[in-house]
Amino acid sequence: MRESFLRYINKSIEGFRFGIRANFKEKKIFESERRRKKKKMAAVEGQVIGVHSVEAWKEHIEKGKESKKLIVVDFTASWCGPCRFIAPILAEIAKTLPHVTFLKVDVDELKTVAEEWGVEAMPTFLFLKEGKVVDKVVGAQKEQLQLTISKHATADA
Repeated sequence: MRESFLRYINKSIEGFRFGIRANFKEKKIFESERRRKKKKMAAVEGQVIGVHSVEAWKEHIEKGKESKKLIVVDFTASWCGPCRFIAPILAEIAKTLPHVTFLKVDVDELKTVAEEWGVEAMPTFLFLKEGKVVDKVVGAQKEQLQLTISKHATADA
């Protein structure tokens, strides 16, 4: 009788462990699906889109060439204080201008892209039309950034 009780307890524990593992796997799948959807949602107009791969960078540049929309690229770094200061300002501007594409590139993550576009200081904002640089703002200059965006966004509209 004692052995059958112990077998019953062991089976219960194994079932419980399996249930935890299954729930953990389901949660992991759910989390990865949620992250994937969140990335897709980030591409919605009116937001600053984080670019995390060279392929994604090239894709956004090609889309910009095809649509002839203004692209504002924020070359930033996680350790950069002025970059952290200007980021929420750029996000607010992006909300008001859905016809402009706003991209954010971490120079430590995409060094080749930063080098290719001649970025030497952070933050650097490049203004692109049809794949070509039409203007540049270096530093966390709120007023200059707003003026330059307005200048090129109205010319685009």
